[in-house]
Amino acid sequence: MAELLGMPPQLFFGQLLLGLINGAFYAMLSLGLAIIFGMLQIVNFAHGATYMVGAFGAWMLMNYLGIGFWPALILTPLIVALLGVILERLVLKHLYNLDHLYGMLATFGLALIIEGLFRQAYGISGLPYEIPTQLQGGTNLGFMFLPNYRAFVVLISIILCFGTWYLIERTKMGMYLRATTENRELVRAFGIKVPRLVTATFALGVGLAAFAGVMAAPIYQVNPLMGNNLIIVIFAVVVIGGMGSILGATLAGYLVGLVEGLTKAYYPEASSTVVFILMIIVLIVRPSGLFGKEQ
Repeated sequence: MAELLGMPPQLFFGQLLLGLINGAFYAMLSLGLAIIFGMLQIVNFAHGATYMVGAFGAWMLMNYLGIGFWPALILTPLIVALLGVILERLVLKHLYNLDHLYGMLATFGLALIIEGLFRQAYGISGLPYEIPTQLQGGTNLGFMFLPNYRAFVVLISIILCFGTWYLIERTKMGMYLRATTENRELVRAFGIKVPRLVTATFALGVGLAAFAGVMAAPIYQVNPLMGNNLIIVIFAVVVIGGMGSILGATLAGYLVGLVEGLTKAYYPEASSTVVFILMIIVLIVRPSGLFGKEQ
C-alpha cells in the first residue's frame, strides 16, 4: 500500500502510528467531553485544563511523593474526579437551567484560572516524565520500529473507550444517565437521586480527561499549555462524531488522528487545519455529526 501511495513503507507506517497515537488521545478526551455534554448539556471548555491537571498530577506524585506511573494512573484520575465534583457542586449546578452559553463561559473562565495557576507556579517550559521501566524500548516489525509505550497507549485507549461505551449503553447506570437527559422529572419520580447522578457523570468525564493526561505525560512534555493546545481540536472531533454520541466521539477521534497523520506525510502545511476542513464537510453533509441523532 505504501508503494502505491508513492511513499517509503517506513514513512507511511510511521505516520500511521503517529496518527493512531494522536487519535488515541483524541478519542479519550472527546469521550469525556461527549459524556459531559450528552448528559449535562454543558459545553465544558475546562476539559483541556483537566487533561493538563492529570499530567501535572502524575508529575507531582512522582517528584514530590515518589509515587510512580502505575499508582498515578489510578490515583490521579480519582483526585481530579473529586476536584470535578467540587467544581460541579460549587459552579455548574447553578447553570443547568440556563442557556448553554452560560456554561460555556463559566467553564472557559475556570480553564483560564486553572491554566493561570499552573503557569504561575511552573512557567511554560515542558517538564519531563519518564516512561515506566516495564514499557521502555520497542519491537522491530521489519517495516518499522514500534515503541512499547505507544502501543500500550493505543491498547489502553481502545479498552477504555469500549468500557465507557458499554457502561453508558449496556448497564442500568447508563440507562439512568440516558433517561436523565430526556426527562429528569420522570427519573426523579422513580426515586433516582438525579443531582448525585449528574455529579457522578461530570466526575466521570473529567476523570477520563485526567487519565488521558497521565497517559500523555511520558510522550509529551508536561506543561500548562498542553490542554489549551488540544481543546479546539477535541471540540471539532466531538462535532464530527456527533455532539453527545459516545460511539461517534471514539471513532471520530481515531479517524481524525489517522487523517492528520497521513496529511503530515503528504502535505504538512495542511496538517493543523485538516480536522477543521473535515468538520466543515461533515456539518454541510450531516449537521448532527456522523453518529449524532437527527433533530
